[in-house]
Amino acid sequence: MVAEIISVGTEILLGDILNTNAQYIAKKLAHIGIDVYYQTVVGDNYDRLKAALNIAFDRAEIVVLTGGLGPTKDDLTKELVADYFGQKLVFNQKVYDNVEKRGFEFGLKEISESIKKQAYVPEDAVIVHNEWGTAPGMILAKDGKAAVLLPGPPTEMKPLFNECCDIFLNKLSGKVFVSMNIRLKGPGEAPGSEIGEAPVADKIAAFLDYKNPTVATYAKPDGCIIRVTAAASDREEALELIAPVISGLTDILAPVMKEVYES
Repeated sequence: MVAEIISVGTEILLGDILNTNAQYIAKKLAHIGIDVYYQTVVGDNYDRLKAALNIAFDRAEIVVLTGGLGPTKDDLTKELVADYFGQKLVFNQKVYDNVEKRGFEFGLKEISESIKKQAYVPEDAVIVHNEWGTAPGMILAKDGKAAVLLPGPPTEMKPLFNECCDIFLNKLSGKVFVSMNIRLKGPGEAPGSEIGEAPVADKIAAFLDYKNPTVATYAKPDGCIIRVTAAASDREEALELIAPVISGLTDILAPVMKEVYES
């Protein structure tokens, strides 16, 4: 399965806030064995968001969207996705009860029509109720395509996405990804040793051609990291694939190794 992430919000596009949602979602999808080839950031504009959605579904089976589920006129994600799947929006009493409860907790004196808008959801969507905010998560699926809609605030997005994984996304992948990392000593910690990314890559060149597990090097300010990632049917099988590779790398890099840890 291939997924694409669309982050909706002009504030992200302009760099006013850091897009930590996409990072979190991409890592979670990788761990459950769903590939992500593209990430898109689009502002709160109907035409541009519609174009981004169409492009995403041309090259992915799953599109995860964050943001654009709020009460204002420029919150358009839900409406656009419902239209893509040919669904009308219907009032959901349970969602409204939560919107009302949260609204009063946030200090509202009444629930306006714009806030009530969040209680209208695509008629056939799976609703993931939001215990941390007002807008719910939603899952729509049809003809081999699926969309996961999540609110933008990370404190709401993360637990809702985790629940979407449990009830839907985990079932779409027949494999898991497990990564083990070797952190090498940083500058000044291993005098006389070549510990930069390029020298390290030269030393372990044969390992970099592996397909499963894959081996990759990453330059970090405090020292190079080598990441070994295996795809398998379960965690135990993945660790069995990784173990001999870690052993082989250790034989070569033992003098400059600092730690081995799982990510």
